[in-house]
Amino acid sequence: MAKKEIKKSALSEQEGVTSSEITNAEAVSKLKAKRKSKRDTQDLINSLLDGNITALSQAITIIESKHTKHQEQAHQIVKACLPHANKSVRIGITGVPGVGKSTFIEAFGNYLTAQDKKVAVLAVDPSSSLTKGSILGDKTRMESLVKNENAYIRPSASGESLGGVARKTRETITLCEAAGFDTIIIETVGVGQSETAVHSMVDFFLLLKLAGAGDELQGIKRGIIEMADAIAINKADGDNLKAAKLAKVEFNRALHLYPAKASNWQPKVTLCSGLQNEGIAEIWKVIEEYLEITKSNNYFSSKRNEQNKYWLIQTIEEQLKSDFFNHPTIKIELQKQLALIEANKTTPFVAAEYLLNLKN
Repeated sequence: MAKKEIKKSALSEQEGVTSSEITNAEAVSKLKAKRKSKRDTQDLINSLLDGNITALSQAITIIESKHTKHQEQAHQIVKACLPHANKSVRIGITGVPGVGKSTFIEAFGNYLTAQDKKVAVLAVDPSSSLTKGSILGDKTRMESLVKNENAYIRPSASGESLGGVARKTRETITLCEAAGFDTIIIETVGVGQSETAVHSMVDFFLLLKLAGAGDELQGIKRGIIEMADAIAINKADGDNLKAAKLAKVEFNRALHLYPAKASNWQPKVTLCSGLQNEGIAEIWKVIEEYLEITKSNNYFSSKRNEQNKYWLIQTIEEQLKSDFFNHPTIKIELQKQLALIEANKTTPFVAAEYLLNLKN
């Protein structure tokens, strides 16, 4: 009897390090020396612009760092990448947890790379409000895409940012574009405020839905449909196909309740199955149609200009907040005010006014 072939996981593709290598003193010293050596900023930028994935990952890590010593280096990297950016299609993908975002993105990404596209997936993972930790498991869920030479997956922790969009996602897009990726996919942690943040940094906004999950009306109430450029009913396969077709009809009716978009684009509803790799090509055709219309009527460029203005304000607010809480006097006085609040000797509003006046 022939031996059953064992499917390798993405986690076991490469051989691990043997115990003898780990305990080898010379190997350990070389590893430490390598980690200590800092890559020259200009060299890092040059490698990134040449499409070096390692350099891109290192640059993104610097961008995401909250350490003050990395801020100047981050500014230099972003500034150098800007002339080489803005040449991609930016696609935001969202949906409730369990809708199959990762499975869909893997199928979608593999389809695009087969069309000679270079795809970067920026997957935002939720951070724990207690431990501040994040699993960052998207590479494990996208086993085939992670091995695709024309794809790059970067999971980032959402932290305390709005709606689960990583703090530096906007700058990361710029870096990926400069590295030669022509299609940027941003996956959010779920639904809610994340739509607002993602919508403000992408060209096309795709909403994944489930049939029979009871979220049709909720989606309409939250205004999510109003922001979507297309709705894809995922997991439209097997016994769920009939329910998916019914959901498509319901969402098509809902779309006609909204006024016409400024882009002159009428949002579409499609069926797909990320697991069965069905309906993926149709979704890309919808996106191509959208791009053709919005670029011809100049909505595409005007939307990007408005997004840049929005992110200017957001960056200023973020910097002001950071400067305030990192001010030495504020750090000390904030703890005092928190203690007074706990002892019921002041109110949050009085304490806030006191601290704000200190900064002035």
